Amino acid sequence: MSLLGATLTLPGIAGIVLTVGMAVDANVLIFARIREELKEKDPQSAIHDGFSRAFVTIFDANVTTLIAALILYIIGTGPVKGFAITLSIGIITSMFTAIMCTRAMVNLIYGNKNIKELKI
Repeated sequence: MSLLGATLTLPGIAGIVLTVGMAVDANVLIFARIREELKEKDPQSAIHDGFSRAFVTIFDANVTTLIAALILYIIGTGPVKGFAITLSIGIITSMFTAIMCTRAMVNLIYGNKNIKELKI
């Protein structure tokens, strides 16, 4: 935040809290989609299709939030800009981790294995 010239204030902390909530929501969406796919498919296909179906929803929600944060940054002053900056940084980070890191961990654990049952 210091690179961007922003100070961490109470609205900035609120942006971080909102980011944490959206990151949790992204992971819940991913695993809910996988659970839905498990009813019809084998575990490996369910994991692949679950991530694919959740990506669209996660991307849409995060881009919409980023647009709102950009507007807040442009028209806001002081604490509102701090909120917008922390929200933007957090959303970009959480979108990367939800899509790339979570998928990497799931592939590390379950990838290329012949699993009969997946408990989610």
